Amino acid sequence: VILVSSMTDGDQGGGQMTEQKHHHGNNTRLHKLEDKVQRAIKMYGKRLIGCIVNKVNAPCQGIHLANRQSYRMPSFSLTPEAILKRTSVFAQNQNGVRLLGAIPWSPKLINVRTSDMARHLKARVLYKGDMERRRVGDVCLVARNVSHMVGRLKRDTLIITPSDREDILLAACMAELNGVPLAGIVLTSCTEHPSRDVLSLCDKTLKETGLPLLLFDNDSYVAAATASSIDREVPMDDIPRIEKVMDKVAGHLDVELLREGILSSSVDVEPPRLSPPAFMHQLVTRARKANKRIVLPEGSDARVVRAAIKCQDQGIANCVLLGDPEEVERLARAQGIEDLPDGLEILSPTSELREKYVARMVELRKHKGMTELVARAQLEDITVLATMMLAVGEVDGLVSGAIHTTANTIRPALQLIKTRPNTSIVSSVFFMLLPDQVVLYGDCAINQQPDPSALASIAIESAESAKAFGIDPRVAMISYSTGSSGKGSDVEKVREATALVKQECPGLLVDGPLQYDAASTMDVAKSKAPGSPVAGQATVLVFPDLNTGNTTYKAVQRTANVVCVGPMLQGLRRPVNDLSRGALVEDIVYTIALTSIQAEQTWRL
Repeated sequence: VILVSSMTDGDQGGGQMTEQKHHHGNNTRLHKLEDKVQRAIKMYGKRLIGCIVNKVNAPCQGIHLANRQSYRMPSFSLTPEAILKRTSVFAQNQNGVRLLGAIPWSPKLINVRTSDMARHLKARVLYKGDMERRRVGDVCLVARNVSHMVGRLKRDTLIITPSDREDILLAACMAELNGVPLAGIVLTSCTEHPSRDVLSLCDKTLKETGLPLLLFDNDSYVAAATASSIDREVPMDDIPRIEKVMDKVAGHLDVELLREGILSSSVDVEPPRLSPPAFMHQLVTRARKANKRIVLPEGSDARVVRAAIKCQDQGIANCVLLGDPEEVERLARAQGIEDLPDGLEILSPTSELREKYVARMVELRKHKGMTELVARAQLEDITVLATMMLAVGEVDGLVSGAIHTTANTIRPALQLIKTRPNTSIVSSVFFMLLPDQVVLYGDCAINQQPDPSALASIAIESAESAKAFGIDPRVAMISYSTGSSGKGSDVEKVREATALVKQECPGLLVDGPLQYDAASTMDVAKSKAPGSPVAGQATVLVFPDLNTGNTTYKAVQRTANVVCVGPMLQGLRRPVNDLSRGALVEDIVYTIALTSIQAEQTWRL
């Protein structure tokens, strides 16, 4: 069952809607719905038994928590009957996909608690009141006199006003006494508390009615803008809202049709696929649960600083930035971030810090003739310093490469971290977020010309990585020839590597040599490799050399506009991951998340 969200129309935000405009808006929404369902059919095939359409007839995005007085519900609403009739995928019963429900948009389901808003604003609480039970249904920035704003004193409204507008505070208290339960009051630009005399006058009302009073240090515009950007996802501890959502959804489902679909659905004939959104969600969720400490040696790069702040804010990882604290703060301010999040560590790479690791580094490299003098010289390299922090267990993982080369990142790891037991080489994989599934490409970053034994190791490690991240491994050993059709040393290398993988991991689904189209496209697989357990449905594609792998991943990434997460290194005792020097902030965030999950798995081994 798939859930299709945001049946919205930007024309519905307000104003007059003509019949022609209504018809065009509804057609646009239905075309988008059709496209989403068709993509789901392509992704899940016969396993898809139905679709639930969510947020039907929602107003345009962006106004849900900012002045709700300004929008109207649409004059012409889509009904389940209209969706069934005017959407060909349902009207023509394509692939047996059923419309299992149409959930109408409801503003009450997105009303956050006043306590959620207080945390989001990072406001100080002067009067807590009923902030855990009151809901924010509207946000109102008040700067006019009382006679012009009294009409905005309505149920569930959060009033934002400067702290010197004590008349507004008094008016809000009067509204409470007259039975209007506001969401709360936010007093802005609070360098000092409001007048004691005024607070004394309001004290009884605030305490008896439970009206929350919050203090916000910045100005009113910043408060209103911040309030409107709050995440409307339902928190796990907001049980009343969870129950309301469940009741709303349950009330608009065709339960009999859903039961019929479940009972009549055939046994899976296609292997499951992990979609890109599911993979990304899983990545962040598992990283949060792992709660690992990740060192980032490139604290002088603005992208790395922004990614570290984002990870810290979202609880993805506890980041340790190596760099000058003043420079890190300057880079943050340049990106509009005034206050660094609590818990974000910034370590200045001083001589005192480096000296901590000299003795241990000498011990790790004594078989290579390492001396204290040479160790001190090598620790001047920020990546070597970060790697030593990982080697002694002060951090759980390392992410670098936004500034440094791949060699700069990997060489210290090979020398100081070393490979896992029973692992002969270090290799890499990219997680390729294709439109309908996530697949792994390996090795696209490390090994130039792996021999058959090394290629087999890469395949086994890549399959283990796939399994670790929730992807069912079906390994295709890529070549320019499929099966026994081709000859030559390159094909023989792949054939031999495939045999080694089957010998070492008899339960692993692997086949090769396979051409790329035979590995990834079922129609081609049926003609080129009939009977193959992998062809047409490969989730792990292992390339014969670095030239092929690196070229292919970049071609797919750039030509098809595919998001690539990685490279993720495999085979090290502790996780070290390399970034592309063109990495975006989001790329760095997801690489940090990958590293955290790897660290959790390493700890368990």
